Amino acid sequence: MEGQSRCSEEFYRHVAQTSDDPMGLEIDYAEGPYIYTTDGRHYIDLISGIAVSSLGHRHPSVVKAVKEQVDRHLHVMVYGEYIQKTQARLAGRLTGILPDEMDRAYFVNSGTEANEGALKLAKKFTGKSEFIAFKHSYHGDTHGSLSVTGREVYRDPYKPLLPGVKFLEFNNEEELGQINEETAAVIMEPIQGEGGVIPADPDWLKQVRRRCDQTGTLLIFDEVQTGMFRTGFPFAFMGYDVQPDIMTLAKAFGGGMPLGAIVSSTDIFEVFKKDPPLNHVTTFGGHPVSCAAAEATLKELVEGNYGERAGIIENKVKRLEDIDKVTEVRGKGAMLGIELSDPDLTRFVVDRCLKEGVILGWTLHSETLIRVAPPLTISNETLETALQTIEKSIEPQ
Repeated sequence: MEGQSRCSEEFYRHVAQTSDDPMGLEIDYAEGPYIYTTDGRHYIDLISGIAVSSLGHRHPSVVKAVKEQVDRHLHVMVYGEYIQKTQARLAGRLTGILPDEMDRAYFVNSGTEANEGALKLAKKFTGKSEFIAFKHSYHGDTHGSLSVTGREVYRDPYKPLLPGVKFLEFNNEEELGQINEETAAVIMEPIQGEGGVIPADPDWLKQVRRRCDQTGTLLIFDEVQTGMFRTGFPFAFMGYDVQPDIMTLAKAFGGGMPLGAIVSSTDIFEVFKKDPPLNHVTTFGGHPVSCAAAEATLKELVEGNYGERAGIIENKVKRLEDIDKVTEVRGKGAMLGIELSDPDLTRFVVDRCLKEGVILGWTLHSETLIRVAPPLTISNETLETALQTIEKSIEPQ
C-alpha cells in the first residue's frame, strides 16, 4: 500500500492476522484514556484494550512497579519453586480482600489459561468429569475453555471438543436440575460479556449456588472481565452475595501486563500437589514483572474510590437509552452494552466514532451490540466528549 510505513508493511506481511479487516491503528504511545498513533492522531479508548486498562494506560504507580522489578530480575524459575517477592505480595494482597475460604491464588498468563486450570482443578478435586456451562458464554479460545464456551460460531470449526459438557439457558431456573451428582463443576460469567453483556439474575444465581451445594458440584466464576472493580465491586460475585468455589481472573488483573489467576481454597488446591507432584505447572505463569504491575494496580484500586467511579460511569452512559435508535443499555458499573436497532447502524456508529477519535467494542458476532468498558480513571469531561460523539454518530445532524 502506497505511503505505508515500514512497521505497517511488516505487520500486514508477517504478523498472523485474525480477520481480513484489522483496525490497523499504528500505535505511537498511550497514556491515561488516550491512545496516540504515529500519524499524529489521538483516540479515546472507551474499551480499555478490551477491559484491560482499568487504570488507564501507563498509570504512574504501575509503571514505577514494573521498572523497579525489571531492575531486580525477570524470569528465574518455573512457577511455584522459588520464593519471589512480587508473587507473594500479590497473593497476600489479593486474598486479603476475599472471603477467608478463598485463601490461595495460582498465577498464570491469561484468562483462557486460568479457565483451563480451573476445569482441571475441579475434575481432580471432585473425581468427576462432566461440566455445566451456559449458552452464549465465552471462556476463551484454547481447547478446554472453548469446550465450555456456549457459542457455536467459535466451537464449530474445532469440533470434537471436550466431551461431557452440557449447555443450559442463562437465567433459566427450570434447567438447573441438570446439575447433578456427576457434575464436576458449573462454570459461568456473573455477567456474560461476549454473549451480549447479560447480567445474571440475583435470585437465579443463588439457586445455582444451592444446586451445586446439593450435588457436590463446584461453582466456578469466570471473572476475567467482571473482576477488578469493573462492575463497581472488587469482584462481581460480591455484588451478588454468592461465593464461588473457584474464581478465575485476567485482563485488568495484570494492570496492562499479561497475567491471570485461579483463586480457590487451600483444600481444593491440595490436589495440584500430589498424585503426581507437579501435575499442573507453568513456565511463565506469575511472571515477576506482571505480578509487580498487578500488585500496584490492586493497591490503587482498593485504596481509591473506583467502585463509586464505576457507578458514575454507568449512570452517565445509560443516558444513551433516551435515543430512539438505542433499544437498551445494559450491564453494571463500567461493563456496559449499548444495543442498537439494526446491524448496519451498529457498524456505521463504530466506524464513525473511530474516525472521530473514539474506540468502541464491537464484533461480527454481536451484530447490534456496542460494548463500552472505559478506564475507571476517565474524567467526566473526556467521557462526555466520547458520549457526545456516540450520540452524534447514532443521530447524525
